[in-house]
Amino acid sequence: MRARSSTVADYCVREVVTVDRDMPIVDCAKLMHDAHVGSLVVIEMKNGRKVPVGMLTDRDIAIEVVAFETAPDALTAGDIMSGDPATATETEDLLAVLATMRERGVRRLPVVGADGALCGIVSADNLWEVLAEEVDGLVRVIKAEQTRERATRGANAG
Repeated sequence: MRARSSTVADYCVREVVTVDRDMPIVDCAKLMHDAHVGSLVVIEMKNGRKVPVGMLTDRDIAIEVVAFETAPDALTAGDIMSGDPATATETEDLLAVLATMRERGVRRLPVVGADGALCGIVSADNLWEVLAEEVDGLVRVIKAEQTRERATRGANAG
């Protein structure tokens, strides 16, 4: 197996659960439950493109609504979303994506194309999977080297 250049396009999830700013928080929570996701990308339509304008997480709902016993019926996604979301472009390499997550203190990034349109989402979990595969590859290299060395030294020992 040869190492290849890895961009976020190779690992992002293409089916993104989105909402607009005026979706009621109760509906957002139900959507998260039904779609089995912990975040929603808040979008606006601009020139026929879905453009991310915010992120809404289950943690946002817990901290902003539940913790303060705010009436959820009075709130929308736009009221509690984190605006100006950090994003990744499809062509960014994974180390750049990881750096953005670290700098912005987020675990998920909407992925956008060159035109700014939403085309996926990448999470820290996606990056952990990639890292685990790479570590597994290194372990296999070490084991192969040890096997080859035993075979070579064993042949010369006699």
